[in-house]
Amino acid sequence: MPVTARLSRKFYETFGDDLANEIVEWFNQVDFTYRTELRELNEVNFARFEAKLDAKLADLRSELLKWMFLFWVGNMATTIGVAVAVIGLLKR
Repeated sequence: MPVTARLSRKFYETFGDDLANEIVEWFNQVDFTYRTELRELNEVNFARFEAKLDAKLADLRSELLKWMFLFWVGNMATTIGVAVAVIGLLKR
């Protein structure tokens, strides 16, 4: 939301309406320029942050898949071992 610069009535009376309006316009242009530059800088920084976050999430995803695979392999090996042991006990 843009903020419009205003000067006191005494300033207008001292320097005249033309000069005071020129200064107000200059302040507003400077404010607009700084806001635009800040917005662009924020967009660039957010894009950089998002790229880093995507890379970290991709690494995390691959690490998670690796550990899930190891868990399920270990779980299946244990289940098969217990099943073989129970079948062996039942055959006696």
